[in-house]
Amino acid sequence: MLVYKRCRVIFVVILNLFMVFRVSAQSYVPEWNDPRIKVKPVIPVKALAFDLTQVHLLDGPFKQAMQADEKYLLSIDPDRLLSGFRSHSGLKPKGALYEGWESSGLAGHTLGHYLSAISMNYASTANPEFLKRVNYIVDQLDECQRARKTGYIGAIPKEDTIWAEVAKGDIRSRGFDLNGGWSPWYTVHKVMAGLLDAYLYAHNTKALSICVGMANWTEETLKNLDDEQLQKMLFCEYGGMAETLANLYAITGDKKFLGLSFKFYDKRILDPLSHQQDILAGKHSNTQIPKIIASARRYELTGNKKDQAIANFFWEAVTRDHSYATGGNSNYEYLGEARKLNDKLTENTTETCNTYNMLKLTRHLFAAQPSSVLMDYYEKALYNHILASQNHEDGMMCYFVPLRMGGKKEYSTPFTTFTCCVGSGMENHVKYNESIYFRGSDGSLYVNLFIPSVLNWKERGISITQQTALPDGNKVSLAIKADKPAAFAIRIRKPKWASAATIKINGIARPVSPDAEGYLVINRKWHNNDKVELTLGETLYTEAIPDNENRQAVFYGPVLLAGVLGDTEPDPVKGTPVFVTSEKDPNKWLQMVDKDQLSFKTVNIAYPGDVKLIPFNRTKNEYYTVYWDVFTPSAWAVQQKAYDEQKKQQQELEARTTDILRVGEMQPERDHNFGGENTTTGEDHQKKWRATDEGGYITYQMKVDPDKQNTLINTYWGMDNRGRIFDILVDGVKLTTEDLNQYKESKFYDISYNIPIESTKGKQKVTIKLLPKPGNSVGPVYGSRVVKN
Repeated sequence: MLVYKRCRVIFVVILNLFMVFRVSAQSYVPEWNDPRIKVKPVIPVKALAFDLTQVHLLDGPFKQAMQADEKYLLSIDPDRLLSGFRSHSGLKPKGALYEGWESSGLAGHTLGHYLSAISMNYASTANPEFLKRVNYIVDQLDECQRARKTGYIGAIPKEDTIWAEVAKGDIRSRGFDLNGGWSPWYTVHKVMAGLLDAYLYAHNTKALSICVGMANWTEETLKNLDDEQLQKMLFCEYGGMAETLANLYAITGDKKFLGLSFKFYDKRILDPLSHQQDILAGKHSNTQIPKIIASARRYELTGNKKDQAIANFFWEAVTRDHSYATGGNSNYEYLGEARKLNDKLTENTTETCNTYNMLKLTRHLFAAQPSSVLMDYYEKALYNHILASQNHEDGMMCYFVPLRMGGKKEYSTPFTTFTCCVGSGMENHVKYNESIYFRGSDGSLYVNLFIPSVLNWKERGISITQQTALPDGNKVSLAIKADKPAAFAIRIRKPKWASAATIKINGIARPVSPDAEGYLVINRKWHNNDKVELTLGETLYTEAIPDNENRQAVFYGPVLLAGVLGDTEPDPVKGTPVFVTSEKDPNKWLQMVDKDQLSFKTVNIAYPGDVKLIPFNRTKNEYYTVYWDVFTPSAWAVQQKAYDEQKKQQQELEARTTDILRVGEMQPERDHNFGGENTTTGEDHQKKWRATDEGGYITYQMKVDPDKQNTLINTYWGMDNRGRIFDILVDGVKLTTEDLNQYKESKFYDISYNIPIESTKGKQKVTIKLLPKPGNSVGPVYGSRVVKN
């Protein structure tokens, strides 16, 4: 035993001596023994990621999602993504620009994501077609960079003017724009990050050289700006510039890149977070998360305690106080007040990019201090947001994953969308293998996620095959193949949701309890054909929305369940179903009807009728609900009276209505002589709307009572967060000015405007005009009516 302990100590010492770290994906979490990384972390990294080449997915829902993404990636024409880069470099494009965001102010961002995705996919699959595409894109970008002669490459409109103004200290930003450009640093970051991934995963050294050239251009652009000018510039969303520059420092050893990283330090946001102040309400979520990832990465490289405090507090605040049952966060892309989510269930909840970035941050925190709490969140968000954001048949992706009760997902199109979440989505589904396993700095193995896979731990001469049907089954097996016996600990996460966890080794039960990190630790000498069997107690349980204990989501094991409501929208009068029961235990609410498909049905508790529930990540085109209002029978009786009173008030309103305009519908708009300039239309929250672009206007006619006081009532949706200030005119006379930004909750607002009686006296109709203030636009307006008082 003493000899074994001494050998183990010697092994750990040798392990630490050879701990040259490697980075991975756009997460850049330290890995094992990569001589390309010149700057080692100065903090003790307790858990190291495995390279994607060492972990392969086996059949299951995650591999299915990966294969759907692969097929989509192969359908993309690289020359069309490169089109703007070539034309802006004075070179002839080889393909036409794609549509969507690729033909707008964020042109070029998709290429960076695409380069990351195909690089990671090559590492995971060794498919030569992906390597061929990586090398082709890098060669094309190299040609663009040489043609420009400045180090910069890009495709955004008016970029040369924008950067010249910034370099002179002429900086203008209203939040997303920088000198009139839509988040230009954001696009620069995506391209630089894609180039780093091409270097790290496809071993393309030219990609690193191009990235260094862009970083040098960044230094030249910012060299004359003082701190005040830099902070003003940082009002604009700038993606992960700070993180990428920190990683360039680690790869090259050039300290100027670390200094550049700190030039992207946003004091307005990060200083309060370092003092554990939650100032996130009203902040755009995905603008902030990459700033925090940069702090986590800099902490690894410098030991900066302020960066550590920022990263830890932000993660705690977002996961505890700002996240929904899916693990996602934000409504209309914005964070609200802490633990105030009940009134923010809409079509525009949980932007997918946010969770893409939160998972990156979680990996960094886990590397520094492994914990089952971190991986419980990671699993929750992976199963219930990331996996749920893809149509597994065609690989299309969601920008938002709606949580409105009775909502429905909206997927991207293959070649006409290219939003930010399409870009991050390209990456999401080819890297499911990146966090299943970590290796401990003491030589142990962390098993974090229960996903069918094979780990090739080549340094130890060991492979481990994980098989599981989770969540459809509750058993996980780890089969070990070993060239020779090896002594080390296997640490298996005890999930928060598991009611029990039992372990057998080679068929023999072994008592084991979670350690301080929440892992079940098996420390022994492993031999060829050893087998570990884990059984996890799966059961139904609920999670209430933070500010309403009676609005609850239902889970089974790791998966959130969704009630499927069919292919037609729920009746707006009847609403979505509610649960009426005195039982607190959800295992008495639902009955499993198909174990293989993991489907359940309600047992006489759903009103107006029983509902089928399935894993949320398996919903596709149907309407659904994941949050349920749960009433006791006595509370339901009171609620029904409230519904009846609302119906009575609606009937009284209808009786006083002189005219009503249903916007977005052809005949009603014709009947009201609807017109305007630069108008737009769409549908959200089960209602059609009308709006304008900047500088447009809307006009329409409404009937009035010539002998009475009339009131105009317009319907808006709150939580818009954009420039929506406009005048309301009646027959050319200004009635009032409306500012939609004042309506902060995610709900409909019926806003009344009393029309002076002299404006309608003797008239049967008046013309309403909605005219935006300079730099603003009108609406969206979801309806308009006139009532007599």
